[in-house]
Amino acid sequence: MTDTRYLVHGVFWDGPPAATPTDDGGAPVLRLQSPAGDFRELSLRPGSRLGLRVVEPGRSCLGHVQVQSARSRRHILCHSAAPAVRGKQCERCFVLDESRLMHDFHRGGRVTPGLRDYLMQEHWLYVATFAGGATKVGTASGPRKWNRLAEQGAAAARYVARAQDGRVVRILEDLMTARLGLTQQVRSAAKGEALLQPLPAEALDAVNAGAAGDVRALLAGTAVNGFQTVEEQWLRPGHADALFGRSPRHAYPHALDRGQHGFDVAAISGANILARLDGTDARFVVDLSRLAARTVVLGEYASEVPAVQESLF
Repeated sequence: MTDTRYLVHGVFWDGPPAATPTDDGGAPVLRLQSPAGDFRELSLRPGSRLGLRVVEPGRSCLGHVQVQSARSRRHILCHSAAPAVRGKQCERCFVLDESRLMHDFHRGGRVTPGLRDYLMQEHWLYVATFAGGATKVGTASGPRKWNRLAEQGAAAARYVARAQDGRVVRILEDLMTARLGLTQQVRSAAKGEALLQPLPAEALDAVNAGAAGDVRALLAGTAVNGFQTVEEQWLRPGHADALFGRSPRHAYPHALDRGQHGFDVAAISGANILARLDGTDARFVVDLSRLAARTVVLGEYASEVPAVQESLF
C-alpha cells in the first residue's frame, strides 16, 4: 500500500501499431499525476493488475495544454489544484487550453503559432465503427494516425482521405456530418454499454465499409482542394480482441467515483477493460474513463464480488 495521492489523467495508448496481425500492438497505460507534478504510467496490458482506492469526492482540474509545435506540446498543471467545473478542467484552465482552439481553426478562428504549426501538418480523415454499430467520422494528425483510433476504442475503422493540413481535414469532416449525417462523437458510456453485447465482427466491418464507401463517394464530387481520397484499413490492437468476442460479460457493479477497486485486466479497448474479479469466473466491462480527474491511492485492493452472483447469469 502507499499513501501517495495521484490525480488520474486517463487511459492513453502509446507506441506504434502492430507490425503484423500476430503482434498485439500499442502500449495502453493509465496515466497518473503525483503531488509533485510528475507523471507515472501503469500498464494496462492484458495480464496486468490494477488496484486503487478513490480518496476524494468530486473531480479535480487536470490543467491545460500548450501546443509548442507539430510534434511538441506542454502540459501545464492547474496552479490552484481547483475543482473541475468544465469536464475535467477549472474555468481558468479551460480558457487557457490551446487544444480547444483547433476546432474553430477552419472557420477562421485564432490560433497560437505552435498550434498553427501543429494544424498545418498532414492530417487524416477516418470512419470508425464501435461495438454496437455506432459510426462516426473523425480526424487525426499524421503522427497519431493509429493511436487516435486505439484510444477511442474503435471496433473497425478505415482511413478515407489524407489532407494537406488540419484546416482541410476539418472542412471535410463537417461536410460528412452535414451531407451524410455522420456524428463526430460517440459517448464513452455508449461504447461501454455496447461492449456488453458486441455485434459480430463481420457485421461491424460491413457497417464500417459501407459508411467509408459513402464518404469516399461524396469526397469524389466535392470542390474542396488539398486532399487525396485513400482506401486504408486501421489495424485494431490485439489487446482488444477478447472484448469484441462473444464470451459472457457483465457491467461492472461498482461506481468508480468512490471506494476501492482491484482486478486483473483480461482485455482492453480504448478506456474500457474486460476485468477478472477475485473470487468469481464472471468477467466485467469497466469504463476507466470514469476515473479521469479523480484522486486515488494505489495498493493491493480488490473489488467486492456482487453478493448474488446468480443474478448475473
